Amino acid sequence: MADEALFQFLHSEIIQYVNSAEPGESENGRCVSKLENMGFRVGQGLIERFTKDTPRFKDELDVMKFICKDFWTSVFKKQIDNLRTNHQGIYVLQDNKFHLLTQLSAGKQYLEHAPKFLAFTCGLVRGALSNLGVKSIVTAEVSVMPACKFQVMIQKM
Repeated sequence: MADEALFQFLHSEIIQYVNSAEPGESENGRCVSKLENMGFRVGQGLIERFTKDTPRFKDELDVMKFICKDFWTSVFKKQIDNLRTNHQGIYVLQDNKFHLLTQLSAGKQYLEHAPKFLAFTCGLVRGALSNLGVKSIVTAEVSVMPACKFQVMIQKM
């Protein structure tokens, strides 16, 4: 419980720091890009630690199941609520109560701030997948707070 609160506090401080580091960057999306790049590096490091004793994955579906169950549980203390795929390289990970959005009000006025709170996590997932040999594009969308969907598009090499 305490480590969860510390992670949420650290995440908020990172967002505030990146947002205030250089004025004017938030309008053109550079702060979201910086947050995503930070998450990418953290995801690479975490997945190395989490998979050091696991056997190789058979295919990308096994990789995504690992991300949804083990990786998400290690980082956010719960599994992804729903994983869907079209079996053509697109996966949708749905979290109905995303911990990093619960600190924001459920009102629609905060929806415009959601991309800043999701960019780090998009990078986290992309970095983890990258270290597992899966090149991807990860985007997030929020329609009702604190639920969100992460769309993972696998890029064939």
